[in-house]
Amino acid sequence: MIMSTQPAPKGAWRITFLLFLFMLVNFADKIVVGLAGVPIMTELKLEPEQFGLLGSSFFFLFSISAIVVGFIVNRIDTRWVLLALAAVWALAQFPMVGTVSFTTLLICRIILGAGEGPAFSVAVHAVYKWFPDEKRTLPTAILSQGSAFGVIFAVPALNWVIVNHSWHYAFGALGVVGLMWVVAWLILGREGPLVQTVAMAKAEPRIPYFQLLTSRTFVGCCAATFGAYWALSLGLTWFTPFIVKGLGFSQQDAGWISILPWVFGAVTV
Repeated sequence: MIMSTQPAPKGAWRITFLLFLFMLVNFADKIVVGLAGVPIMTELKLEPEQFGLLGSSFFFLFSISAIVVGFIVNRIDTRWVLLALAAVWALAQFPMVGTVSFTTLLICRIILGAGEGPAFSVAVHAVYKWFPDEKRTLPTAILSQGSAFGVIFAVPALNWVIVNHSWHYAFGALGVVGLMWVVAWLILGREGPLVQTVAMAKAEPRIPYFQLLTSRTFVGCCAATFGAYWALSLGLTWFTPFIVKGLGFSQQDAGWISILPWVFGAVTV
């Protein structure tokens, strides 16, 4: 295969930065329930089992949505798919601004999970349309860092809102930030101009899905992802409540402690 040496098209790094912010918002949306776990359980009088269900409900449609949207994004411009996903995230936050029941909170988290399931893969698909093969490592790493920085930046800000105002307003703030990204993407977002990847994909022999899904590489990736998301979902849901209720720290201190694993993770990556 002949490696391309063409430079990234004009605007490629602007798109990369916008998609970095996309992933930042994505993980801020994920972390808010765990961050506000103790106030939520106190106000709604939830048992630990109910709060655990609330945390896991985010993933009910997460994988299914990722698969379905994965097929859709091959037929529709990623620009519009990303816009729709971010709009779903924002709209799923606003019902929590007012008085809510456990059922409402549960449904909104399920909807949010369905919107966030395809997020990273679609963002990578979008950014790859802006960079030739040999130049994709750095933009991919930048997108990946959006998750860590989403927690590092969002947790202190959201925790300040929770401590000084209400956990309801923390959800509302995320909804507003999500809509701000939607507007920015609508104005600045573009579909990547590189088409050689599509041409190469059409020229390569088609691999049956059964062969792909039963390959050792795919099975190994699934096993690794299963373990990674088990740890991730546990940490996102229970880390802050454990610090407050289990270790006796205040909600204010817990916000700063909660970002430490993500700081170390960002430095390591």
